[in-house]
Amino acid sequence: MPTTARPPTGSSRSLLVVDDDARVRTVVSWQLEAEGYVVREAADGRAAWQGITEHRPDLVVLDLSLPGLGGLDLLRRLREAGDPLPVVVLSGRSGEGDRISGLDLGADDYLVKPFSPGELAARVRSVLRRSGGTGVPRPAPATGLRVDPATREVELDGRPVQLTAKEFDLLAFLVAQPRQVFTRAQLLDQVWSSAPGWQSEATVTEHVHRLRHKLGREHVATVRGVGYRFEP
Repeated sequence: MPTTARPPTGSSRSLLVVDDDARVRTVVSWQLEAEGYVVREAADGRAAWQGITEHRPDLVVLDLSLPGLGGLDLLRRLREAGDPLPVVVLSGRSGEGDRISGLDLGADDYLVKPFSPGELAARVRSVLRRSGGTGVPRPAPATGLRVDPATREVELDGRPVQLTAKEFDLLAFLVAQPRQVFTRAQLLDQVWSSAPGWQSEATVTEHVHRLRHKLGREHVATVRGVGYRFEP
């Protein structure tokens, strides 16, 4: 049964759950709906492709063993088209080769069945944080700042701003969660996927300094003694 101890966190983001097992779809959907997400389902690859093109979810939970258009083929089709849609693979294939194939094709995470619904929800939250959560442009009207995760473009007062790949990742992560404070260690974990001690927290400080130089100091605020937050 799904766990419901956490308060809803989905903020009406839409997810597509793709699995040919109706029981798995039901358990996953219950868990994610309890987290506050809007969930659609598909039982095969072709229905999943139709759901992606017609409804454009913010993330796909994808089984690999699907009738017709397989999960790996669906993932390959997305990535060959240049589509950055976040995908979390949920598969009964536990072999290292299948895991590597899925990640090499562009899966954002890979979870093996049997699985914990709570862990799946946590991984969905993590992938959405890293990706900015959606391909829809995220304007911040009060500041004139526009961040588009799909095209990785940034505009300030209508003018394009050139950012490095990691500067963009950091900005998109903060913009997706306005006014939420993150420590440098949390940002290293979420943006750099760096384990504790692997990378200096000064890396975060330097990237924040660069963002402020390009965007102005008012967009990324320092919370003294804690970390940083985006000010909408």
